[in-house]
Amino acid sequence: MLDPSSSEEEGDELPPELARKAAAAPRNRGGARPAPGRTCEPPGGARLQPRGRPASPSPPGGSDKEKEDLEKMRREEEERRKRLQLYVFVMRCIAYPFNAKQPTDMARRQQKISKQQLQTVKERFLSFLNGETQIVADEAFINAVQSYYEVFLKSDRVCRMVQSGGCSASDSREVFKKHIEKRVRSLPEIDGLSKETVLSSWMAKFDTIYRGEEDPRKQQQTLTTSAASELILSKDQLYEMFQQILGIKKFEHQLLYNACQLDNPDEQAAQIRRELDGRLQMADQIARGGRFPRFSSREMESVYIEELRSSVNLLMANLESMPVSKGGDFKLQKLKRGHNTSIMDMGQEDENTLSKSDVVLSFTLEVVIMEVHGLRSLAPNRIVYCTMEVEGGHKLQTDQAEASKPTWGTQGDFTTTQPLPAVKVKLFTESTGVLALEDKELGRVVLHPTPNSPKQSELHKMSVSKGCTDGDLRIRLAVRMDKPQNMKHCGYLWAIGKNVWKRWKKRFFVLVQVSQYTFAMCSYREKKAEPVELLQLDGYTVDYTDPQPGLDGGRTFFNAVKEGDTVIFASDDEQDRILWVQAMYRATGQSHKPVPPTQVQKLNSRGGTLPQLDAPISQFYADRAQKHGMDEFISANPCYFEHASLFELVQRLTLDHRLNDSYSCLGWFSPGQVFVLDEYCARYGVRGCHRHLCYLSDLLERAENGAMIDPTLLHYSFAFCASHVHGNRPDGIGTVTVEEKERFEEIKERLRVLLENQITHFRYCFPFGRPEGALKATLSLLERVLMRDIVTPVPQEDVKSVIGRCLEQAALVNYQRLSEYAKLEGQKREMYEHPVFCLASQVMDLTIRETRQRLQIPVWIYDSHPFLPTPENVGRLVTPAKKLEDTIRLGELVIEVLQQNEEHHAEVSAFAWWSDLMVEHAEIFLCLYSADMDAALEVQPPDSWDSFPLFQLLNDYLRVDYNLCNGRFHKHLQDLYAPLVVRYVDLMESSIAQSIHRGFERESWEPVNNGSGTSEDLFWKLDALQTFIRDLHWPEEEFGKHLEMRLKLMSSDMIESCVKRTRAAFEAKLQRSSRATDFRVPQSICTMFNVMVDARAQSAKLCTMDLEQERQYHSQINNLIEETVKEMITLLVAKFVVILESVLAKLSRYDEGTLFSSFLSFTVKAASKYVDVPKPGMDVADGYVTFIRNSQDMLREKVSEEVYVERLFDQWYTSSMNLVGTWLTDRMDLQLHVYQLKILIRIVKKKYRDFRLQGVLDSTLNSKMYDTVKSRLTLEEATASVREGGMQGISMRDSEEEDDDN
Repeated sequence: MLDPSSSEEEGDELPPELARKAAAAPRNRGGARPAPGRTCEPPGGARLQPRGRPASPSPPGGSDKEKEDLEKMRREEEERRKRLQLYVFVMRCIAYPFNAKQPTDMARRQQKISKQQLQTVKERFLSFLNGETQIVADEAFINAVQSYYEVFLKSDRVCRMVQSGGCSASDSREVFKKHIEKRVRSLPEIDGLSKETVLSSWMAKFDTIYRGEEDPRKQQQTLTTSAASELILSKDQLYEMFQQILGIKKFEHQLLYNACQLDNPDEQAAQIRRELDGRLQMADQIARGGRFPRFSSREMESVYIEELRSSVNLLMANLESMPVSKGGDFKLQKLKRGHNTSIMDMGQEDENTLSKSDVVLSFTLEVVIMEVHGLRSLAPNRIVYCTMEVEGGHKLQTDQAEASKPTWGTQGDFTTTQPLPAVKVKLFTESTGVLALEDKELGRVVLHPTPNSPKQSELHKMSVSKGCTDGDLRIRLAVRMDKPQNMKHCGYLWAIGKNVWKRWKKRFFVLVQVSQYTFAMCSYREKKAEPVELLQLDGYTVDYTDPQPGLDGGRTFFNAVKEGDTVIFASDDEQDRILWVQAMYRATGQSHKPVPPTQVQKLNSRGGTLPQLDAPISQFYADRAQKHGMDEFISANPCYFEHASLFELVQRLTLDHRLNDSYSCLGWFSPGQVFVLDEYCARYGVRGCHRHLCYLSDLLERAENGAMIDPTLLHYSFAFCASHVHGNRPDGIGTVTVEEKERFEEIKERLRVLLENQITHFRYCFPFGRPEGALKATLSLLERVLMRDIVTPVPQEDVKSVIGRCLEQAALVNYQRLSEYAKLEGQKREMYEHPVFCLASQVMDLTIRETRQRLQIPVWIYDSHPFLPTPENVGRLVTPAKKLEDTIRLGELVIEVLQQNEEHHAEVSAFAWWSDLMVEHAEIFLCLYSADMDAALEVQPPDSWDSFPLFQLLNDYLRVDYNLCNGRFHKHLQDLYAPLVVRYVDLMESSIAQSIHRGFERESWEPVNNGSGTSEDLFWKLDALQTFIRDLHWPEEEFGKHLEMRLKLMSSDMIESCVKRTRAAFEAKLQRSSRATDFRVPQSICTMFNVMVDARAQSAKLCTMDLEQERQYHSQINNLIEETVKEMITLLVAKFVVILESVLAKLSRYDEGTLFSSFLSFTVKAASKYVDVPKPGMDVADGYVTFIRNSQDMLREKVSEEVYVERLFDQWYTSSMNLVGTWLTDRMDLQLHVYQLKILIRIVKKKYRDFRLQGVLDSTLNSKMYDTVKSRLTLEEATASVREGGMQGISMRDSEEEDDDN
């Protein structure tokens, strides 16, 4: 029990502020409003009245401020007194609950995040992103955290959620987890590393960032403690909580606690019995007086009385089911609701209800033997011991001790059913005789303890045995007899009655509680377990009385009176009489509270002396409470208070306290609060419908003011009220008052408006899908609210229509706020100060005003479209490029909003058509954006392609969305951009054609990448154009195929033109080149070949289509390229053949029979006699071989296509060998000149060897023509050797020396 001595306000006077308020506040009869139908006024003190002297009337010249201050003080004093009275009722519910228990199955609430904590979390994540932490992370995780930081933590919706008290650390974690799941799933697979492992690792890193430098063990300990206090609270914690809720001071609680005897379960049970009896009497008075509440029908009046009586009987049954042995250590969670359905009539008299066998008591005795004094006759070494027994029970013995030191400290425990048992303790010594059969008894003592006997050890004189010479034996022992829980008081009383205890005699009485409603006054004799006589106290009234003449014995009197019977009791002590009266007052359940005739002396009196306490401590606390003005709250009869209004007050204050604590409760009470409110409603008869109506009203008020309330909680209370109002009896109450019905309709309308507003602002009421499942619950609740009764369901089309209208409005709300956010995010637009722009501003201002008046355009349309011109922003002329940039940024935000809606708000399984409504919402949202988009595109200059990124941005999102693809906005977007795309392709085609014409006219044929400058530019433009059109991902298949076909055709035509122009340039280049052996293949020729190679490669990419009939474009251009390459090879080979013909023409001058041949032969022979004449004709051979080798090297190095080079070499070799063969065939009848022979041998051998080194196949090298040429030259060589005497080392045979020379 709380000790009042610990209070600081323990003196005689009130605290100064209370004293001033009490002195200034006038008396007032206001207080608790009586319930309807309660006709009787409560006895003194039942109404709340402010204490103190009435305030004197203000003088005529008093100021209004003084009157307002006095009125304010009066209201504050009334409120304080009302809360004190309410706290008394709440305290009693906590002290002795018998209807409710603290629920253990409620969802655990998470700690909510404050503004400071949110800022701290932001700083921690920013530190991580800036690289200021030691957390190791990869790029993917950093990107995920960056996105989470930008989208979630910096969102204004999160700030609103924190302000509403609905944001917890769990919400932040779940949003991040949902945010990264898609990212992790899209990552490529890594051998040995699963996606679940990556997800767990990322969440662990997130927790580390979120926690920062805090010790996780300390945080876990804090969470564990908080969770435990959230689940269940002790009585002291509940007292402290409701002190804070009701604004009760600590000393006031101590005074009320002690005066109400809240630690005394008997007093609390008696208080409940008195309250229930009063409620039954009140029901009878209402039935007799006919003052009923206003019901929806007259037939409910009789039902109302039955409901009142049934509720009281149920409470009686619950109380009766409570165990009698309820002790001080009783835990709240052990409470059990009784299921006794019997109807108890407190007015029924039945003297024979109890029998003596029904009264059973069980006592536990502790006998502790300490020591024996006066033992002198025995030798010091003699052994002594003691035995103890309770008569009728077993015997126990102490340890043995020497006579010189007879001390033990042994305890014996006994159990007996006798209220007046006899405890025998004997002292023995061991017999020394050989024939002694038992030890010698030295002395004994017989005690008759009671539960009121002293508990400490005392010296008792022992009765000495005959053979013992010690006449003054004393034994120190303690006998402790406990008090059973069902024994409320005991002691000796004088008594006389009419039916029992007919003789005035002193007897030992025990007040026994048989059950919660049955008590008996029993008299006992010594050593008897059953009472001699008993009196069942049902219907008796106990009170103090004056001494009765003729009754000798006893000093203070009291009696128990009943119709036809009076029992007079007397005790020897005033304090004992007060204790007996208080115990019997609790047992009888009477409404009259006995008041002692004598006044209890005050402590700390002004006289300075300390008076003796002549009354129980409970009376002392009651006097202290009376001194501090608390007596009227304690003695007030609960039956005369309007508990409906009191409960509404305590529930509203409890909700305020709950919403302001550290938990994200969303309006749910804690288990301890639910327990106290449940107990209050059951104990004081608060109707369930009234309770939930008040709860709904309070929750709606908080939700309308911005607090986050769980719609599931609203649904529970609304469903209860709807069932009650429509007669479904959710709590067994069938009566419905007019006030309940009217208030229900009012709350129903408020709830409908609130729910529609929440659906309209779903992005802000349920940001990021939090609280989880709240949107789904809101939709379900709205459907329930739209029902006319609890049986007839509302048509789904009606629900869909209502929600559809909400989502239409939501689209406008979301777009307005998004536009405002885009304005704040963008840079400030510059204002043009040029006079021309100032004049344009004035003209535009007048134009806008005239347009508004003529078209009657509402202002909100301009407000919802930030890019429409208004008179306020005409001075700020924005460039088309800036406007387009703002529109693209706004489009990014629009897509982000739609993605968030899809991610967090689309999966609502409560209604199958919700997804359809969300699609329609998205279309409306996009249509609002389309107005700004169209306005921005209209001001763009013609033939400007800067707006295509906007199409790509929107189309890339829409085309992958199953619901929005080819929707209204998507089709509008296609219609808007289709002409632009066609115009763009037309212009690009014309531009590319012109670039081909101009490029080939100025082409230098210098190698650039894979071809020439013109070809590279052409192919890049064609590829860029096709890539651009392909990246548009045109959603309409037919138009997309048309664009693709057109681009393929265009590419085919452009490449064909490129090929033809290259072929013409190739031929012209060859014609202008030399025909002698000094000819070198120029790099431009190789570049032209490379252009063909690149054209073939690009055509495969640029001219190929998927459809079979359209693959002809690629095959046609391929054929063209192949034919052109063949022609180019033929032309080049022809060029090489011409050069060989020039060489052979020189050799023809040495033909046999010609004048030049004879002259040359003679000249050479004559000159060779005097000087060393070089070999004639070898310079021609060497020049031709050098030409071949240089040409081969150039072609092999510069031409990128090996196939073309090999084909060229094959034709070159074959053509040249055929030419040599033809030349030799023409001279079949002539013998070759030795110089002709030497040159041909050298040319043929080097050509064969060089072409073999270049990879020409042996089948080509060793052709028939080559064999013919080789045979002819070999034959000519043999002839020349015989005729000329040798070839000077030149031979058709292979030799290493010749190879070394060359």
